[in-house]
Amino acid sequence: MPPVEDLDPSIIPDPLRGWVFDTSERMDNAPPDFAAAAAVVVAAALLGRKVGVRPKRHDDWTVIPNVWGGLVGPPSSMKTPALEQVVNPVKRLAAEAQEAHQEALKTHELDAMVAEAERGALKKKLEATAKKIASGEASRGNLEEVRQEIEDLEPPEVPEERRYMTNDATIEKMAEILRSNPDGILYYRDELMGWLRSLDKAGREADRAFYLESWNGNGSFSVDRIGRGSLHVPAVCVSVLGGIQPGPLLTYVSDALEGAERDDGLLQRFQVLVYPDLRTYEPVDRWPDTEAKNRAYRAFKGLASLDTEAFGARADEEGEVPYLRFDAAAQEVFDDWRAEFEPRFRCGDVPAAIESHFLKYRSLFASLALVFEAVDFVGGQCAGRSIGARSALRAVAWCSYLESHAMRVYAPMLNTPLRAAISLLERIEAGEIVHGTKLRDIYNRQWSGLAPSEEVAAAIQVLEEHGWARRVKVQPPKGGRPSEVMYIHHDLRSCRLS
Repeated sequence: MPPVEDLDPSIIPDPLRGWVFDTSERMDNAPPDFAAAAAVVVAAALLGRKVGVRPKRHDDWTVIPNVWGGLVGPPSSMKTPALEQVVNPVKRLAAEAQEAHQEALKTHELDAMVAEAERGALKKKLEATAKKIASGEASRGNLEEVRQEIEDLEPPEVPEERRYMTNDATIEKMAEILRSNPDGILYYRDELMGWLRSLDKAGREADRAFYLESWNGNGSFSVDRIGRGSLHVPAVCVSVLGGIQPGPLLTYVSDALEGAERDDGLLQRFQVLVYPDLRTYEPVDRWPDTEAKNRAYRAFKGLASLDTEAFGARADEEGEVPYLRFDAAAQEVFDDWRAEFEPRFRCGDVPAAIESHFLKYRSLFASLALVFEAVDFVGGQCAGRSIGARSALRAVAWCSYLESHAMRVYAPMLNTPLRAAISLLERIEAGEIVHGTKLRDIYNRQWSGLAPSEEVAAAIQVLEEHGWARRVKVQPPKGGRPSEVMYIHHDLRSCRLS
């Protein structure tokens, strides 16, 4: 695998840094990349649609800081413990919100009883006034006055529960949650493969479209169901976070690069994707750093209840997402970064899927810079009003760091000869290719990754270099044109030629 950049502690905002590294070290020296990437996604999810960023000097292009994250690693690489530690503050916020909701429901129940009693009293008053009108003791104007009192009596609104996260929900239920939580929600799955497979099932096309739409954070979505009516969500914003093993992920990388049906940009939306080297096992047993943990929780809670006006965000029109821009120094950092980064992926020398992945980094840069500025603001590290150079420089570093990890994810499918060799080995192990099989027979089978003769030849050459196979010309016993056959190492054979 190609090398990846190590995580530089300085690119993590101060309020989260100590907690990220303390958490990772206590997991017997697990890679800090997992906790850091998850923390960034969680911070962005808590910020959601409260505030956006306009990365250009004058343009009204607005980016919602909604990012998707995936932690890539083999079993027992400590992905799950890292995810659980980072998501714990969200669960704590959710528990507090649920408790507050229960109290609000009790108050609502009493308010509803009062409103019902008032309605009953007005109904009696209406009946009494009608009798007086009938007897000539009151005018019809008195009746209209009582009617107006009834119309002015509004029933108390049912309190909505603040939601931060879900682990599994239909798009109909997700739409209901988002109607009550327009700032967005985190969709967290320990194993992303279960979620990805669910989107591939027949009849779940609408689900896939829903999540693709939710990535932008500023689209709308309508759900129409017989028996359940219609539901329109004016703003769909869903962050996605989870872990995945390298093997299953390879399937999605393959589809994206081959332009298969599932090449709809789903993989490219996982921009905070980390695939770190595993560290040497070092048992650690110590108390958590309580100060660092509480500082991180205060930062997350501050993002969840961010006062956008105090942060300096403003909206041009009512109903729009308030936004910040870069200050002069940060704007220069962003413009210089784009001028260097984007041409590398517009040259036509990389697969379309990879081009699409990295050209989305312009919004990733803006999202990360805004998230870092907001974390520093709630942590008392900056005054807000605009995004400063420090946050922009951290975004530059993160984009470089994430680029190296994304290329590691894509790398197995970019090396065509190696990929063909893997396909060939799989066919051999399945018994579909045996010792002495003619190369012509392999071409004619038109297997994926082994269709053109050039791919088969390249695959055999890789296997020859590793000592697993040989390509040999065999002369028929009765003469004629020689055939090219493949001899297979005895460890791969189910039988041997005599």
